[in-house]
Amino acid sequence: MMTPTRQALLDRITDPDRAYDTPAAELLPLQMAAAQELFAQRITQIPLLRQRAADAGISQIRSPEDLLPLLFAHTVYKSYPQSFVDQGRWDRLLQWMQTLSVADVSQVDVRGVTDVDDFLERLWAAGHGVLASSGSGGKCSFLNHTPGDRELKARHFKHTTAWPLARSAPDRALFWLGPIKGFNSAVESAQINRVNWGRPGAMHALGTPLRIGEVNRGIALRKRMAEGSATPGEIAAAEADAAAKAEQGRAELLALADHILDHRHEPIMLSGLWAQHMVILQRAGERGIPDGDFHRQAIVMAGGGVKGIALPPDYQTQVDRFYGDVIRPGAYGMTELAQMMPRCEAGRYHRAPGLVWLVSDEQGERLLSAEHDADANGQATGRFAFLDLLHEGRWGGLITGDKVTIDFNERCPCGRHGPTLLDSISRYTTGGGDDNIGCAGTIDAYIRGAVGA
Repeated sequence: MMTPTRQALLDRITDPDRAYDTPAAELLPLQMAAAQELFAQRITQIPLLRQRAADAGISQIRSPEDLLPLLFAHTVYKSYPQSFVDQGRWDRLLQWMQTLSVADVSQVDVRGVTDVDDFLERLWAAGHGVLASSGSGGKCSFLNHTPGDRELKARHFKHTTAWPLARSAPDRALFWLGPIKGFNSAVESAQINRVNWGRPGAMHALGTPLRIGEVNRGIALRKRMAEGSATPGEIAAAEADAAAKAEQGRAELLALADHILDHRHEPIMLSGLWAQHMVILQRAGERGIPDGDFHRQAIVMAGGGVKGIALPPDYQTQVDRFYGDVIRPGAYGMTELAQMMPRCEAGRYHRAPGLVWLVSDEQGERLLSAEHDADANGQATGRFAFLDLLHEGRWGGLITGDKVTIDFNERCPCGRHGPTLLDSISRYTTGGGDDNIGCAGTIDAYIRGAVGA
């Protein structure tokens, strides 16, 4: 049940100019009151949160310092034993998921489930909107959402996607350089954009569904190859399958690229990964299409997707030059987060009233503050954490793997109220090795004990 203060904060997004320009002094007391309202509910519903509160000796949230110890490590949503998936122990996977979910997932029928994607289909059919993502080890994160979560997320996206450069209206041809089917947050975002921005019948995407199981099996095999434990037969079969899929995928992407180029003089919305945009650029060269030939009201979004892909050092500059003077919004978000953070004209990320920001030390144990940690410019670098007040399906508090620089100053260079995040976000694992958060081991041990693993 949504409490009054939470609802009021989330409803502010319908006026995004005010929502993203609210003084911190006005917002913080309301956020802490809403956090306490949510905590009082979830501590009775989610065993892991109850355990975290007991371990930290916290019975009430009065300040951000009270909140930080209650956040989960970002690894928690993939803390189940891999054997549950490898051996098809789907009932045990449900038992694990119950330790992190508000709704009862124990009654989902998993008889005859063959793989991860089949498992996800059963959950969705039972009303549990579980999204999955993969990590470097090929292990899925599973994040539960209620139908209400998805509705509020779609509303948030309506007022945030392309802010402050453009406002949502369902009158564009939409092009998404990925699959439109699959249980993944990127696919979900494309589906939301189709409703908020697309005119009827004008959604264009790749037709092959995203199969989470295939993605994770490929990642896991590459990890075994690096360790030297993959067999020659496994490698040969995987390489042949990957080559066939790559050929099919490239042909599909080129066909979509041609369709985009044919509509370049319209105010389309186009989103995809940097590497995919480079394919469009190359296709335009083959067709003799010059740089800057897109409609000025076209919305073009690009990001991510460069790991392990050979791109020229100036790929971003090439893509920017190719599209020219179009609308180029940006945002910071992740699968675990329902309320993405839009980028302003000054290149800074702003937070919605219903999203509580916390930046900690690298271990995730001490909150950074303007008084004790900021440099002469009012900035400090640490680990990003948050409480997303939108979630009804689970506890929305998380310590991420992202290294961010926060500007504590009262005003952003764009003129709106701060704090803001700089556009210099990276992962703590970028330099190699594991991402170690102080609470992660304790959380994993508790969950394994709860499911008898």
